[in-house]
Amino acid sequence: MERQSASHLIESDIIVVGGGYAGLAAALRLHDNAADFVLVEAADRVGGRVLTEVRADGVTVDHGGQWVGPTQTRLVALAARFGCPTFPTWEKGNHIEVRHDGTRVPYTGAAPEQGPGIAAYVRITGLLDALARTVDTARPRRTARFAEWDAQTAGDFFRSETNEPEALRRLDLAVQGLWCAEADEISLFHVLFYVAAAGGFEQLMETRGCAQDSRFTGGAAAPAHAVAALLGDRVRLGERVRSIAYGSEGAHARVRVRVRVRTETSEFLARRAIVALPPHAVRALDFTPPLPPGRAAWLAHAPMGRVAKVHAVYDTPFWREAGLSGVATLYDDGPVGVVFDNSPDAGGPYGILVGFVYADRLDRFAALEETARRAAVLDSLASVVGPRARRPRDYTEKIWTHDPFARGGYEAYLTPGGWSAAGEDGWRAPTGPVHWAGTETASEWNGYIDGAVSSGYRAADEVLAALRAADAGGTGR
Repeated sequence: MERQSASHLIESDIIVVGGGYAGLAAALRLHDNAADFVLVEAADRVGGRVLTEVRADGVTVDHGGQWVGPTQTRLVALAARFGCPTFPTWEKGNHIEVRHDGTRVPYTGAAPEQGPGIAAYVRITGLLDALARTVDTARPRRTARFAEWDAQTAGDFFRSETNEPEALRRLDLAVQGLWCAEADEISLFHVLFYVAAAGGFEQLMETRGCAQDSRFTGGAAAPAHAVAALLGDRVRLGERVRSIAYGSEGAHARVRVRVRVRTETSEFLARRAIVALPPHAVRALDFTPPLPPGRAAWLAHAPMGRVAKVHAVYDTPFWREAGLSGVATLYDDGPVGVVFDNSPDAGGPYGILVGFVYADRLDRFAALEETARRAAVLDSLASVVGPRARRPRDYTEKIWTHDPFARGGYEAYLTPGGWSAAGEDGWRAPTGPVHWAGTETASEWNGYIDGAVSSGYRAADEVLAALRAADAGGTGR
């Protein structure tokens, strides 16, 4: 248990920085091993980039990450441990594709069987799968064509394979939907690494049996809240970290101090730290000594994605009566790129459509006044399910680039040269007594809640092993 030896001076063996799923998973592993730790979180809630809101009328919406698939085994196990049930994502009925010229095409399955650019899209995404199978997700730099792929963007690769405008639109929307970035912003190697970490392109894109298979009955933050409740007062909210000093060892009371973490109100002394923050938040911290060049380079090449998530709430999921699933992809000039039916289990007592605004579309969308944003979103939804979509009983949006802590979503992506500049140890290797967690450091389901959970477990295991070695007379370094 933490000890407070003086006003605002708190000691523990381990400090975890960040109360998203990565930090909570690390803390849970430490708890299960009877370790002495404290977790600090800048916000007034846990969950990080997972944010469940209960609206004034009782409607529950997930503003952040929300889905879980059957191969996301760590998140599945975490939810089961705390009794957080799930239900299948609704996908019955016709999906809708809104093409660049406004044509509205119903289809079932993954995509229309025929249409402009589809054949090239299928061929190129199949090639991405083939290349991704050669990626070493545990030691990325050992991938055979690592430097070649990291030197170019996904857009460069797409244009080398096709000059069909409609195929490029489809590929661009896929990149926007997965990384909330444009194809000309993201490293091709990062795309391949991410595909490999998920087990294939289809796993990322599809619903049943894939990443969008199911949703949490109580919202995606339910497991996070359950973990925080178990940890109790070892979770300290509203503690925004400003600086971390690390490396030099000294005695203070009962702790051999190797890390000093300062927040706006407190100072924490510990033997080890787990930093479970998105890259931009790590860059904002003052490290003494400065982070090594490889780690700093990786962080510098890791901007956050740009995304808004918008929900329109209706008295019923009326589109189902018309044989529509509520699932859509939109290639027109409106703000919304992808739509899902986000209604509660069994579709009652209300219906919800959720839309996603990505990358360059978000830049234009965020510049509009609130009423104009709402009107533009509802126009997009009307193009999918008809004019009744323009009359929701409630509308809410979350522009993640405006979030004071996340500053974007869903995750950070790597720009060209980022993996190359990081060096062998720049990605997630410990920096002395500071260990790194966060979904961006995961080898499996990188960028997803499951990746955050696995990263927290990994970092906690590193810390526990280091402390055991130190206590047994080793260096523990």
